[in-house]
Amino acid sequence: MADGKYIGWGGFQKEGDEWDFGLVLRPDAFGLGRRISKKAIDFAIADDRIPFVTFLLPPSRKNLGALGRLGAEHVGDVDYGGERFLKFRLNTA
Repeated sequence: MADGKYIGWGGFQKEGDEWDFGLVLRPDAFGLGRRISKKAIDFAIADDRIPFVTFLLPPSRKNLGALGRLGAEHVGDVDYGGERFLKFRLNTA
């Protein structure tokens, strides 16, 4: 929610031993993604239970510069529900 308006959903989800972060915003809220993600990453850095965060993105996603600026590294591709995703990892410890 932002200013009382629904803008999307997201958060951390434990996948085995990994914490995956996802964020899905309405198109009119795309500009808030950076601030929301920064708060989430700051939370992960402050929590000793989260030594790293993973991100899964579809191969069609071409603009990956933000992940690189965060320090996330591409660690390979994964199959999730029959679909291929690019997997990135950001160390938070």
